[in-house]
Amino acid sequence: MKIYKIKSFAKVNLALHVTGKLSKFHKIESIVSFVNLHDLIFINLIKAKDHKISFLGKFSKNIGKNNTVSNLLSLLDKKELLNNKKFKIKILKNIPQKAGLGGGSMNASAVLNFLIKKNFLKIGKEHSIKLTKLIGSDVSLGMEFKDTILSSNGSMVRFKKKTNFYTLIVKPNFGCSTKYIFSKCKYFSNSKLNLPNQSMFKSDYLKNLNNDLEVIAFKRYPKLKKIKSFLSNISNLIFVRMSGSGSSIVAYFHSEKACNIALKQFKRNFNSCWCITSKTI
Repeated sequence: MKIYKIKSFAKVNLALHVTGKLSKFHKIESIVSFVNLHDLIFINLIKAKDHKISFLGKFSKNIGKNNTVSNLLSLLDKKELLNNKKFKIKILKNIPQKAGLGGGSMNASAVLNFLIKKNFLKIGKEHSIKLTKLIGSDVSLGMEFKDTILSSNGSMVRFKKKTNFYTLIVKPNFGCSTKYIFSKCKYFSNSKLNLPNQSMFKSDYLKNLNNDLEVIAFKRYPKLKKIKSFLSNISNLIFVRMSGSGSSIVAYFHSEKACNIALKQFKRNFNSCWCITSKTI
């Protein structure tokens, strides 16, 4: 059977505001882009009773049997949408876990996209979005790797024109608990993104925004505040911001050269942190 190779790109929150709370979940709005840091997914059809899912690579440790991809396939089986087809899936994890980069969610959306495009799964766009919401709140973002604005009313607007930022992505040797971060979120921002437009991706606009979750994350994990403070003083920086609920901190630059210089400076001062340069796609 042919083995297909697909890429699952990391997402970054250029801005994130918590605007309120429903009965169980918080209302958020966010400006989202994707970077060329990606997991590699190898997938092929097999003759077996069950799907076979495995993870390898530096960031594969402690991924349990219940993960976004296994949950997706279980859901598709339960709804009898795969016509008893079974798949072998290997995922090379290059995106760190608990980093706010959406690695697991993007894996699920990449697999779902693949199954639809190759006609293993015959469903429309609306049906696919309904399925993503049953897997995780971020999964629908990865159905298209385009600049996206998520409004607090739940609407999602994609943009064809791409941002052009070079990024230095930094993650300390710990992850942040999304559940904990949101449990401490008691104060809300006014909505700023209810009329999404392309100009919201301009650097002059973005650098005046923020990630509301930083206050909570920095109080719980002081090292994150120290990392952001250091990155904020690097030359030729546009802005620096935590992605999602952490623990990754992302510095944005207009030039590859400035980004590479920042990487060297950071490594000299924080040699225990994982870091990588990347670029928006």
